[in-house]
Amino acid sequence: MNDLIPLAETIAARLKARNDSIAIAESSTGGLISAALLAVPGASAYFLGGAVTYTRQAKILLLGLDEAALTQFRSATEPHALLLARGAQARFAAAWGLGETGATEPSLCSPANAARRSRRTPSIGRSSTLANGPSSASRFTST
Repeated sequence: MNDLIPLAETIAARLKARNDSIAIAESSTGGLISAALLAVPGASAYFLGGAVTYTRQAKILLLGLDEAALTQFRSATEPHALLLARGAQARFAAAWGLGETGATEPSLCSPANAARRSRRTPSIGRSSTLANGPSSASRFTST
């Protein structure tokens, strides 16, 4: 968590300077991104809310996404992260939405499974994060 604070401070400063807001939809990070942003003093100036949407049901209930949209893309991919970002952005009427998705369960990330599934699911054990902002400006990262 402490490693995230400097990045959260930078993001907070930029959001404040632009008078922008952000909403977060997290999956495999379980609220860690939201916690880092909320640890910065003055978070109420930019942070509108967030949701841990680890399951399909949570994505439907908390972000208002429909089943058809969720079946279009495999999780832990850029298109899925964008779907979550747009869902959070719309649900909270925020200038920016950030969507994080990943496959981090130990049973999915074991070396044996990773090797066996590497051709079909190259992002096993990885997290994809995408921020969607005004005019659909997007920034994608994968770790």
